[in-house]
Amino acid sequence: MTDPETLSVTIVDGYVDEPAHFGVPPYISTYPRYAAGALVDAGVPREQITYHTIDRLRDEPDYWRDVDEADLLLYLGGMTVPGKYVGGTPAEPDEVRKLAWTATGTSLMGGPVKFGVGDENAGATETERQDLDFDFVAKGDVEAAVHDLVESGLEGFNNRMRDIEEVSRWAREGAFVVEQHPNHPDHLIAELETSRGCAYRCSFCTEPLYGNPEFRPPPTVVGEVDALSDYGVKHFRLGRQADILAYGGDGEAPNPDALRQLYGGIREVAPDLETLHLDNMNPITIVEWPEQSREGIRIIAEHNTPGDTAAFGLESADPVVQEENNLNVTAEECFEAVKIVNQEAGWRPGEDPGDGPSVGRDTPNRLPKLLPGINLLHGLKGEREETYERNREFLQRVYDEGYMLRRINIRQVMAFDGTDMSDTGAEIANDHKQLFKRYKKRVREEIDNPMLERVAPLGTVLPDVHLEYHQDGKTFGRQLGTYPLLVGIPGERELGRTIDVAVVDHGYRSVTAVPHPLDLNAASMDELTAIPGIGDSTAGDIVVDRPYETLSDADFGTEVDLSRLATVRPLERAD
Repeated sequence: MTDPETLSVTIVDGYVDEPAHFGVPPYISTYPRYAAGALVDAGVPREQITYHTIDRLRDEPDYWRDVDEADLLLYLGGMTVPGKYVGGTPAEPDEVRKLAWTATGTSLMGGPVKFGVGDENAGATETERQDLDFDFVAKGDVEAAVHDLVESGLEGFNNRMRDIEEVSRWAREGAFVVEQHPNHPDHLIAELETSRGCAYRCSFCTEPLYGNPEFRPPPTVVGEVDALSDYGVKHFRLGRQADILAYGGDGEAPNPDALRQLYGGIREVAPDLETLHLDNMNPITIVEWPEQSREGIRIIAEHNTPGDTAAFGLESADPVVQEENNLNVTAEECFEAVKIVNQEAGWRPGEDPGDGPSVGRDTPNRLPKLLPGINLLHGLKGEREETYERNREFLQRVYDEGYMLRRINIRQVMAFDGTDMSDTGAEIANDHKQLFKRYKKRVREEIDNPMLERVAPLGTVLPDVHLEYHQDGKTFGRQLGTYPLLVGIPGERELGRTIDVAVVDHGYRSVTAVPHPLDLNAASMDELTAIPGIGDSTAGDIVVDRPYETLSDADFGTEVDLSRLATVRPLERAD
């Protein structure tokens, strides 16, 4: 019988990406925090719990000794939606096996990996359940499994689900583990769970496998934020739920009072937070209960930080695909939901709340408070060539009628055991791969680019862009938050810093920006020529004629309002 007080535990985070849960850096998911809290609750001292990300093990091989020497190795991971990532690379199956082979103690694996493992995290793939050579696989909640395994003296556990009281306790007790994340404290955003499970049963989705929605009461989520704040976290996302508007209700109808308690409570315990975003919002909720939804959206926009995104799971605008896959919202209903979110939350700081959508070059120079994002999924049952055109027409209608989408996710399905798509698998997605590629390229060119110009017009200021990597003579970075814009800045700058920037050009899913405000007396040629209307010749004139006393002295005949982008630093004079 192993005494919990003598137990050494190593947690390895291979990252998760689920329909309603994200944990690839700079995000930290709930799994390692809840597991750490469960370990403490079972009697393991905090100082004997070690946490590593899979990227840390890759970059610093000496840390593998913590895997080797631990009495208990806990691996957390699993990707049930396809994605591409900048901040980290999810663990591959062979790496997970290496963890099991390296561990000399007991090994336990859990998280969404229990649903299945694929060769890669990509669309048009099929998965199968594997143990990857671990001693134990948690087929229920991994935090409950590790708690019970420790209490049993590492002998075993029942595959059970944890309850609300347990998870609320473990969420607070496990907050300390964030200090061991490589991104702590400045470049880390904590994913927060308000509920899990879903009232609907879409054919491809793993979220219903958690059952019907079960909500954490507002004080428990607020208490978790309070604890995380004590450990230096300033960035938060309410991302672990199928529908934020349904929070605290019956699983379907909105409960504005619960949202007010939740958001107001978070702002009270973390008044200095820097990011408060969300992820999933079900458009059918908005259509079925428009007035309650409008009130809930207003509450969110009152308390959140700019640039927030509510992901809408339209999945397909084709009624045939909707019918065959039990999708719960039509294209017309989704359009109505897009309109309502734009009206109630598509305003920018400096404007009157509810005065949306805010479009045009004369708008305040910040991102809108909250916009919808559209998820489109291909390879579903019933998909045909017409499906692609119907999806494109839906997106074009949103643009033509003056509304905004923060982002458009276009993916191919992953098929998991336990979902209705398991019978169909990736067959349709593979058959339509070339059609998918052509359609995706067209959407990026015809919809994404002009939509991004509308969302982030010239001069839009993006504060606190974290500089992440260099490429082609530019520095690329992102803000912390939900689906942050990728920002390219002229020149190679010191990585790991944060700077404020202003948007000067637009790609399909990224923007070009210059430091804000740009000092004309110090700006480089590359920075100056990034501004529309300033070519090499004009930029050369600017440099030659420096210094300038005021911004009005630098009148170069461009159509761009330089006051939205630039300044002139006061000149130092000798006494």
